[in-house]
Amino acid sequence: MPEEEIGKVSDFFAHPVVAGIELTGTLKVGDRIHIKGHTTDLELTVNSMQINNVDVSEAKVGDSVGVKVTERVRRGDTIYKVTD
Repeated sequence: MPEEEIGKVSDFFAHPVVAGIELTGTLKVGDRIHIKGHTTDLELTVNSMQINNVDVSEAKVGDSVGVKVTERVRRGDTIYKVTD
């Protein structure tokens, strides 16, 4: 599957399980993402996304967003948007 890099993990919160992401591309709720790092390899669909604790449906380049993830991710992991 083709993928395009759209950001990096800047932070991780264990409760709730959320990744802080610095975007270098656009991201929308419903997009499929792949988080890849040294020990991370996770694919998921973005079900909810927040900027400063406010729900948003779309984020653009330069935004810092929080995305709920299913397992631990690490700072510096790369975020790819899966494009069909």
